[in-house]
Amino acid sequence: MTLKSFFRLGLALPVLALGFGIGHAQSSSGPGYFIPHPKAPPVSHAAPVRESAPMAPQPGMPQPGEQPGTQAVPPQKLPPIPQLPALPKENAPPAPVMGVLSVPEVMQQSTAAQGVEKIIEARRQKLAAEAQADQQKWEGEQKAITAQKAKLSKAALTAKEQALQKEIEEAQVDFHNRNLAIEVSARAALGKIEATLIAVIRQVAQAHGMNLVLHRSQVALNVNGFDISKEVAAHLNKILPSVAVPPSVVPKMAGGKK
Repeated sequence: MTLKSFFRLGLALPVLALGFGIGHAQSSSGPGYFIPHPKAPPVSHAAPVRESAPMAPQPGMPQPGEQPGTQAVPPQKLPPIPQLPALPKENAPPAPVMGVLSVPEVMQQSTAAQGVEKIIEARRQKLAAEAQADQQKWEGEQKAITAQKAKLSKAALTAKEQALQKEIEEAQVDFHNRNLAIEVSARAALGKIEATLIAVIRQVAQAHGMNLVLHRSQVALNVNGFDISKEVAAHLNKILPSVAVPPSVVPKMAGGKK
């Protein structure tokens, strides 16, 4: 699995979707710079729904968005726009000195992020192997129950099937919780990289006298002189060459059970 595909996984980080979550509020200790966090549209993991031609409205049937037995709300017109008095003149903002940055490219070059990818992927592969082994075991148990169907009473057969079903359900909950724990570990490690990345971007921008840094994906055209991605990646690797990934521990529930 490549680093690019790793960061596209669901575990991978809402913090990385279109900008690595660089959306912290302006630091009081900083010189007045801040990095806006673009809002990414929510990603739906549901299966695609096939579009069909709209059905012609039938007399007496409620229209879309209308509950049966209720009347449709008529569209409302906006009131006239009020004429407000002009505000006192304020100081103009400084002239923009712009740069552009590709956060995904920086993360692909980050040795710390590559280390996180390697550890998290190993944990996921181990969990997947265990799940596959359990799946094969359950299939064998199901075949054994089916083979004994003619020899067992109805009550005994039901008891065996219920026991197997309970075992499967408990294992599924366990796998879900362990997968979630891996995701939490990944987010914690990547959060450390994110915090350092924000500081490095501010540092590089200040060195170039920049007061506005845009995500490269949001810029239609720019020259290479604006792009600070490689410089940011180099400084990030010097300051944070690696990061510790916390253990993926499933928290204990009430009563001492996991």
